[in-house]
Amino acid sequence: MRFIEEKIVKLFMIGATALVFVFVASILYTIIARGLPALNWDMITKLPSGGFYIGKEGGVLNAIVGSLYIVGASTVLGLLISIPVVFYINVYLPKDSKLAYIARLSFDILFGIPSIVYGAFAFTIMIYLGLRTSLGGGIIVITLLIIPIFIRSMDEVARQLPRELLDATYSLGATRLETMGVVVRQIAPGIVTATLLSIGRAIGDAAGVMFTAGFSDSIPTSFSQPAATLPLSVFFQLSSPSADVQDRAYASALILTIIVLILSVVGRFVTQKFSKNKI
Repeated sequence: MRFIEEKIVKLFMIGATALVFVFVASILYTIIARGLPALNWDMITKLPSGGFYIGKEGGVLNAIVGSLYIVGASTVLGLLISIPVVFYINVYLPKDSKLAYIARLSFDILFGIPSIVYGAFAFTIMIYLGLRTSLGGGIIVITLLIIPIFIRSMDEVARQLPRELLDATYSLGATRLETMGVVVRQIAPGIVTATLLSIGRAIGDAAGVMFTAGFSDSIPTSFSQPAATLPLSVFFQLSSPSADVQDRAYASALILTIIVLILSVVGRFVTQKFSKNKI
């Protein structure tokens, strides 16, 4: 009986894994089959010309640069805010602290809130303050969106560190600030993984930046100017009744997928490098 149960569970796991691969393969096939024929050098290197979204010439360089601006700035801000929080919860607070428990529960709740709620909240604040949609607004809302991802991902890694490691550093006369250096070295792969998860969520978000970053056919030169992103570019092109413009949407999605793939490969390389330095 037990042997039969193990066989059933094994078949279920194999089937679930195969189903995931089928979904991933079908998505990639659709994007490549429709996007690759429409992808050309102009799409990557040129700004949209007049009537681009109804079939005229141009590219999505504005959306590529806007996405990189927003994701890059929000990732840096998210790390600067999240790392001290993780240190405070795991180094300064006792292991069974109620404050740490409440903080983790709060970030779990924030983790599950849809991005459109973040966008609506930020948009309400911007209206109250008299601000317009801008690159700065997009950076702020995406930073708020990825902070819970950063904190919970890094926190789960930091919680696995043996308490004896911290006690050993204290016994050698190290301060809590110096102990953080030891913690950073140990959780570095977790920081890289959290960064990859956050970048994937940030670069693919459309609802939040639609409310806050707006859209523009030009590349923003200041934080007060609106900025385009690749997800919004895909959305606007798919909304067109023209089949050629819809194919461009798949080409934009292919560009977005390639960017995420490059970042993932770089992240894996960095993770392996940091993993070799763990004690």
